[in-house]
Amino acid sequence: MRRKNIIVYLSDQQRWDTLSPGITPYLTQLASEGVLYQNHFTCHPVGAPAKACLQTGVYASQNGCYANGVPLLYDRMTLAEHLKTAGYDTAFFGNWHLASDRLPHIGRHFETAAIPRKRRGGYRYWRGADVLEETSHGYDGFVFDEAGRKQEFKGYRADAINDYALEYLDKRDPEKPFFMLISQLEPHHQKDRRCIEGYRPTVNEFRDYPVPVDLAYFDGDYRELYPDYISAINRLDYNVGRIVTRLKQMDIYDDTVLIYTSDHGCHFRTRNAGYNGACHDVCIRTPLIICGGVFYGRKRETRLTSLIDLPPTILSIAGVPMPPEYMGHDLSRLIEEPDLKRQNVFIQFNNAGVIRAIRTERYTYAVRAPAPSGYAFAASALYFEEYLYDNREDPCQLTNLIRDPASQSIREELRRQLKAQMQLAGEHTPLILPAIKSKDI
Repeated sequence: MRRKNIIVYLSDQQRWDTLSPGITPYLTQLASEGVLYQNHFTCHPVGAPAKACLQTGVYASQNGCYANGVPLLYDRMTLAEHLKTAGYDTAFFGNWHLASDRLPHIGRHFETAAIPRKRRGGYRYWRGADVLEETSHGYDGFVFDEAGRKQEFKGYRADAINDYALEYLDKRDPEKPFFMLISQLEPHHQKDRRCIEGYRPTVNEFRDYPVPVDLAYFDGDYRELYPDYISAINRLDYNVGRIVTRLKQMDIYDDTVLIYTSDHGCHFRTRNAGYNGACHDVCIRTPLIICGGVFYGRKRETRLTSLIDLPPTILSIAGVPMPPEYMGHDLSRLIEEPDLKRQNVFIQFNNAGVIRAIRTERYTYAVRAPAPSGYAFAASALYFEEYLYDNREDPCQLTNLIRDPASQSIREELRRQLKAQMQLAGEHTPLILPAIKSKDI
């Protein structure tokens, strides 16, 4: 039997609630054919660590990339390397985010330069940049090919990255199955311009698009940026449609599994000074659609799933044994075993502090280390409780119950679960103390 081609289409900073026929008609169609995961979460709400977890199948505490600007250890086996050993051709397009080291004592900078081969994760075909927002804006820029040559592009960035993927489909060896990862930067904000750059012809169409209820309680900058945000997602959807159309034209659509997801969500500066660095649902809950192979039948999966589940799922699709160090679960098992479910998803967060959290079906529980920076300290032996939300009663996460005396037994159980997850992820069992002070939200 012919092995399935596998495409991972990864957006950046896309909230889970942005899938709808009015914004994403092509993704809506994919979901109607395949499986839509309605309770899917990242394992790290920051770009580089999330991408490293996807590449390696282990948590940030295990793969070394625990914050932006801390590179993935290049001796780690990536998805591409596992699949290459099974005869797959491999291709990467877009934002890599895993090579540069911004720590002052190291200082390997590839933000605007070609990435050395040993730091590109084993992908054969390459059209990428380490920090795509440093080599481009929403319109116009450049990436590098596998020979390190600059490839300039004009027009909307998401279109250009998609064009490279279409070009690969035309050039690939048709006798080999392929794995390709399309890592878009949209709808992530453009940091040097302090804005999100939507697709200009459609931004005005979304000027009055309703803002999610959870944002409207806060001040943030969503009023200014949400039209561009939705426009960018709408354009990603258009480009997914272009990929699907090409697969059908080449008569390989039925031989391909397409996975669409995002590295993390976006809170538009409502929870802190950033856009994504928090363990609230607006940052950790993301879209996931899988279509093809056993993932078919208009299913709506409500059980908890995690980004860390995608690497074993991808290898399973390819018929590759799961490495013993992988931390996630093969999602095809959810189809075969209706009673199988996660107790929780585990989230690590470094950058503006060191935070660990779990999200159960009902609760979100987070603890913070006293360390002032997540760059200097990858983990901690001591944490203080910071958040507890009852997501059934408080879906917008407006009431922090961490100091509520009535929550003591719940906190004890969630603390036990969190410590167990930290141990599984190779961390030392920490001391977790009650909150000294806490935010109201």
